[in-house]
Amino acid sequence: MEGAWFSMARMTVPPVALTIAGSDCSSGAGIQADLKTFQHFRVHGLTAITCIVSETANIVRAVHPVPVEMVTDQVSLVLDAFPIAAAKTGMLFSTPIVEAMAGLFRKHPQIALVVDPVMIASTGDPLLEPDAMDAYRKQLLPLATVITPNLPEAEALLGEKIPDLAALEPAARKLAALYRTNVLLKGGHLEGSECLDLLIENGNVHRFTSPRLAVGGSHGTGCTLSAAITSRLALGDSLPQAVADAKDYLTETLRHSYSFSSSSGEIVHALNQGTVF
Repeated sequence: MEGAWFSMARMTVPPVALTIAGSDCSSGAGIQADLKTFQHFRVHGLTAITCIVSETANIVRAVHPVPVEMVTDQVSLVLDAFPIAAAKTGMLFSTPIVEAMAGLFRKHPQIALVVDPVMIASTGDPLLEPDAMDAYRKQLLPLATVITPNLPEAEALLGEKIPDLAALEPAARKLAALYRTNVLLKGGHLEGSECLDLLIENGNVHRFTSPRLAVGGSHGTGCTLSAAITSRLALGDSLPQAVADAKDYLTETLRHSYSFSSSSGEIVHALNQGTVF
């Protein structure tokens, strides 16, 4: 026991990452996916829950927002109590929550902030109140180290369509200029044998390609990718390296995904965010 205690005492303290997002009872997305991802990268994960979501990969049945005062108190408490190296926002849901988070992170510019502008679930259900878009644009996005929109989210932020691969880089550059931040524009919604994501970092473009895998499960891919980027930034990676490592991890969660069959015969697919592949 004495030797074990000595070994534990000498363990390196992990960096700390925070996720501010909704709770997904199916554990495929949101807070649960983020924590599994943080654990994979050996980062100490903190959480602040914005909404309780009754959902699976196939359906969003109910969304119950947490009062903004409680969301703010969760984040304020951990900001004061822990040396947070990186944070991510996922489902923020409402204007008051977006504005409150912007107000808090404006006071903590040393924290690497990944903003995943969650607007629509993979089922097509809305996850953001319409009037919250303006608060995102004016207050939160300019504070981000990087934003990680998929194509529908980028189209909503730009107010224009991104129809093909040729439009991807101009759209990413326009987002970066509009919101004065780095942008990872995810091109997975476009057709093709490979998925192309573009990172605009300080005006430079980095291209990341991954094979399009024939798997059923995509629920939680955006949360998982942004949580992986947050983890790698907390560990000290540069932004391009963090994105590269996160993309590799996401590919493996898809490659090793699995599914469940309910008593009614419904199939529910799930990413494998486990620590061993």
